[in-house]
Amino acid sequence: MQTSPRIPVTIVTGFLGSGKTTLLNRVLSEAHGKRIAIIENEFGEVSIDDALLVDANQTVFKMSNGCLCCTVNGDLVATLLELSKRSDEFDYVIIETTGVANPAPVVQTFMLNEDIADAFVLDAVVATVDAKHVLLHLASKECKEQIALADIILLNKLDLVDASEVELVEQKLRALNTLAVLHKTERSNVALAQILD
Repeated sequence: MQTSPRIPVTIVTGFLGSGKTTLLNRVLSEAHGKRIAIIENEFGEVSIDDALLVDANQTVFKMSNGCLCCTVNGDLVATLLELSKRSDEFDYVIIETTGVANPAPVVQTFMLNEDIADAFVLDAVVATVDAKHVLLHLASKECKEQIALADIILLNKLDLVDASEVELVEQKLRALNTLAVLHKTERSNVALAQILD
């Protein structure tokens, strides 16, 4: 008996104001031809751009470029299981965590829950990092955890710092995570292919 392929999932994390929602609004507004379901944590600082909405069905919203967007109402597992019933509508899932969240429990969801593991596969953890303010945020345990668990780091807001500040920030990031792929960005402008698949 052949099983359907598991849907890849990317977790987008990052401390408050680092550019997570800007990145997701780019995903939702660009014509990339991918069918993506985005799970936005209801406690996000800034909501997904309402101008991109086409149709809303309870907590799942159709976006203008064919993506789906939904809000976590307290239970990520329930949200993912609900999405798995609609898997013919999308090929990819992106989960946005809150700015002060430790992404480890979200990652564990894909390893410990058999129903979730049967339907989804964790592709990557992407951490957005505010180059201007990250040195202040590194006092936070959550900020350090977000960077340490990342497969991909978007060093964002480079337009707000000079080259010597970028070098210092890179050193601090590499002290926390030597293996992550690092992309330097302004306004979370990164090609989708660099954070998906």
